[in-house]
Amino acid sequence: MASKRVFISADHGLAIVYFLQSQVVPTLLNAGVEVVLLTDQALKDQIETRFGQPGLIVEDLRLKQAREYFQHEQHSIQWWLDFLRRAGASRRINLQAVDSHINQVESEAHPRRKALFPAMRAVVTGLRYSRLARKTLVDLQKRFTGNLYADLFDRYRPEMVIASTPGWRYDRYLLRESAARGIPNTTVIVGWDNTSSYSLPGAKMDWVTCWSEIQKEELVLGSDWDTRRVNIGGIPSYDGYFNRQWVMPRDEYFQLHKLDPRRKLIAFACSFVSFSPNIQDIEALARLVSSSRLAMPAQLLVRLHPNHFLDVPRFIEEREQIRRMGRELPHVHVVEPVAFGGELGYYSGEDMPEKSSMMAHADIFTTVYSTMVVEAAAHDRPVVSVCIDSPTGWPGKYTLPLSKIGGWPTHSRFRESGAGRVALTEQELEQTLNFYLENPQADREKRRQFIINECTYTDGSAGKKTAEFLLSILGNHAG
Repeated sequence: MASKRVFISADHGLAIVYFLQSQVVPTLLNAGVEVVLLTDQALKDQIETRFGQPGLIVEDLRLKQAREYFQHEQHSIQWWLDFLRRAGASRRINLQAVDSHINQVESEAHPRRKALFPAMRAVVTGLRYSRLARKTLVDLQKRFTGNLYADLFDRYRPEMVIASTPGWRYDRYLLRESAARGIPNTTVIVGWDNTSSYSLPGAKMDWVTCWSEIQKEELVLGSDWDTRRVNIGGIPSYDGYFNRQWVMPRDEYFQLHKLDPRRKLIAFACSFVSFSPNIQDIEALARLVSSSRLAMPAQLLVRLHPNHFLDVPRFIEEREQIRRMGRELPHVHVVEPVAFGGELGYYSGEDMPEKSSMMAHADIFTTVYSTMVVEAAAHDRPVVSVCIDSPTGWPGKYTLPLSKIGGWPTHSRFRESGAGRVALTEQELEQTLNFYLENPQADREKRRQFIINECTYTDGSAGKKTAEFLLSILGNHAG
């Protein structure tokens, strides 16, 4: 039996990449730590087949039961507590992304809930100005624990619980139960915008490891983390990018998508679809590659967003529009993310070679300020954030014009870094694409500095460093 044992909550495809497709879990196992990975039950056999090794046990995270508990156990109170948790970070950090979320939720709320929003906005104001109020809110969440995992805690008796969020999703019930038992809770930050967008913890937390000094500051100033309990470990999910372990040969990749090797490749990764359509950006890019307006013959490869595969009519309609363009326009091609399956949907690590190769072989990478601006910069590709406003928005739903999102924390850092360019109109897009086609080395040093600032470790060592941090605190708390 291993001398130490930990639970790891992997409730998202990005968490699977973070823990299993990096050196995090292998390093823990090599140190003699037994890892009980909790994830969607539907993926248990798949994960055991692909990643199974001595010391790794896969158990059900019970997401269905967690959802039912949220929906049926004083749902309205739980809903408001979770809303206030996300809305109530300290005003000491940039909260433009959080404010947009609040506006969207209020706009789309049913009438009874909307009637309470003026009072709740007053509570949010109090939270943003008072550390005591924020602490009280975090403490109030403890009453909703659910005891969904009592048998697992009794069977395995872990010495630490590690999660891919500090209780921002349904992992909050696991973490609350862990805290109630006096077991230390540690979270890792898997997303670039997480520390500026999701605010306060959903459970009592002890430790966090994040990407960078920037994220550490957002955790400390925005969510009151003790600076001594915040580790900077880089982003293990990107080690494969820096090591170029996933990149296919260019000829193989071009053949896979029937791309023309004589034409420059402009890639576009859909993003931000919850707030705005992407189709107007794609149509502008399609017109440019189909015309003589670019400095060199080019083609467009569009990557659909995981949200395009949700059962949401407006997302489905845009997905089908994009697919039609790929079928009907000779220089437009479409790639779709691979579904991991189960609750994790299309946010998966199954197509890391696809993602990495798309970025590595693009002559210019375009998106809407998504995390892939960081990933593309890690591949040393010119990056353009395309933010053309939709003429229609999402009819009947909250829409945020893309020209208005440049002040979000991660977006503003990208702009201020000079690591890439922003295009707000088709004319600006044409000019920017032509600039990069004719000057492919432009902004290269700024991209490198941007990556250092955002990711800290660019030598493929983040997974090992993160695991070593986890081992260090596990050793301090063992027994």
